[in-house]
Amino acid sequence: MKIIAITILFITSHFICAQSEITGVWLTQDKEVKVEIYENNGKYFGKSIWLKNPNTKNGNPRLDERNPNQSLRKRSLLNLVILTDFIYEDKEWIDGRLYDPNEGETYSCKMWLENPKVLKVRGYVGFLYETETWTKLP
Repeated sequence: MKIIAITILFITSHFICAQSEITGVWLTQDKEVKVEIYENNGKYFGKSIWLKNPNTKNGNPRLDERNPNQSLRKRSLLNLVILTDFIYEDKEWIDGRLYDPNEGETYSCKMWLENPKVLKVRGYVGFLYETETWTKLP
C-alpha cells in the first residue's frame, strides 16, 4: 500500500513540476520583450515586464495604439498581458491566445518546452502558423 501511495505522489509531483517549468521570465526571439509567464487558477498567462524600447521618440510610454478595441489603445505596453488562458496537456500549453500589440492581432497559440531553457511559441491563423523560440532568463 505504501508503494502505491509513493508512486501516486511521485507521478502527481512530476506532473505539477512539468506544468510549472513554463513559469518564469522569458526573452522573446527578437530580444525586444521579456515576458513573465505565471499560473492563475490552473491556466497560464504571460505579461510583458520589460521592453527594450519602452518609450516613444518623444519620451512617452509606448501604448497599445493598434488594438482593434479603440478603448484599449491608451494602455501601456509595459505589463500588458499578451498570453492568455493556456492549459497544460500532454507536455504542451494549449488552447491559449497570443496578442501581438505590434499588429493589433490576437492569434490562437500553443507552447511547448524544447528543453528547460527553450520555449517554442506557435501562433496560428487558420492552418498557417509561425513559431518563435523564447529563452528562459535566470
